[in-house]
Amino acid sequence: MNISENIADLRRKRGWSQEHLAEQLGVTRQSVSKWESGTATPELEKLVALADLFGVSLDALAREDWTPSPSTEPTHLERQVEELSRYVRGYAYDSPIRLWGLPLVSIRLSRNGLGRDSVARGIIAIGNIALGVVAVGCLSVGIVSVGAFALGVLSIAALALGAVSLGALSVGFLAFGSCAVGVYSCGVAAVASDIAVGVAATASQTAIGEQAAGEHVLLWGSGLTQAQVEAFLLTHHPNLWRPLLRLLSFAGSVIQ
Repeated sequence: MNISENIADLRRKRGWSQEHLAEQLGVTRQSVSKWESGTATPELEKLVALADLFGVSLDALAREDWTPSPSTEPTHLERQVEELSRYVRGYAYDSPIRLWGLPLVSIRLSRNGLGRDSVARGIIAIGNIALGVVAVGCLSVGIVSVGAFALGVLSIAALALGAVSLGALSVGFLAFGSCAVGVYSCGVAAVASDIAVGVAATASQTAIGEQAAGEHVLLWGSGLTQAQVEAFLLTHHPNLWRPLLRLLSFAGSVIQ
């Protein structure tokens, strides 16, 4: 057997996939596949790591006349320990493609809570904690953020903070949520500096709702049409950006 066959044989005897071996070594599955096919040879650092991982000497791993002994076969207990270890570690992946020094996709899903091994950093980041252009996680920060707690230009979360935010508790320039706070806000309870639309709406300038408080107030009665809400908003905010005008008018006509 040569070194490529030794690696493949030791991996199979432990019941590991190429992907699992790659995770433990911090390389891609494709690298392991090349080692086992003989199209590439691990560098010395990886050879040492492989020998330590398999519990054999570096000489034995590299020798062509070496045959793994039956003692290298993992016991049932060893398999259980390994599976438990994998469960605790969770899943980690960084794509080999990088932009601006960051992996295109970074995934860190750990069962250890919010430790350092739970932080995903990439253009697209998915993890317990996610930092990226597009971030998805329990705690996410990015241009587009989705999670339990999200901070970004566009945030969607139970607790969302962003320029445009959507969540149970939403804070932003334009906020939508059960409880929404912003310059413009829509929700069951809406608080805004300019325009608030909601069942209970409070704003410094304009409030539209069943219970509304502000300088300019439009109360829901038997029902308001989108055209009526739009006409009211145009009276007091003639320079309001038209897409925003239509969005608030639509919200004012359907929330009631």
